[in-house]
Amino acid sequence: MARKVFFSFHFDRDAWRVGQVRNCVMTMQKSVFLDKADWESIKRSGDAAIQRWINDQLNGASVTVVLIGKETSQRRWVKYELIQSWEQNKGILGIYIHNCKDRYSQTDQQGSSDFNINFKKDNESGTFSQRFRTYDWLYDNGRSNIEAWIEKAAIEVGR
Repeated sequence: MARKVFFSFHFDRDAWRVGQVRNCVMTMQKSVFLDKADWESIKRSGDAAIQRWINDQLNGASVTVVLIGKETSQRRWVKYELIQSWEQNKGILGIYIHNCKDRYSQTDQQGSSDFNINFKKDNESGTFSQRFRTYDWLYDNGRSNIEAWIEKAAIEVGR
């Protein structure tokens, strides 16, 4: 089943690695990925514009996929996207992309899946790394499995 998915990541640092995931996903569904010019334009418009863009993109999405690079867990807007996704009962999962090569054919250090966010709803609480599944794009064969990971995350929250 095709689902609208929101992808959260550190744009400036990981755009090249994210492109590899993007190329795979674009054949499966319509997903929104900004190019650098669009992102810079939104950033120049200020925090309210960024929040508006994120909220618009999350609207109608059933799953948020966090593409985890070395510094992703430190990004303010990634944390905002996770909190909004949690509050809107979206499926959430993380995919490590540090093993994907950048434009210089270099891999990176693995980033943390601990986003220092404490989730709490009803009788359930925990941190991102405790609550949500994570996968490795390369070692867990993301090209073949991402659709199943997304579907599983959606089903887990009743979507």
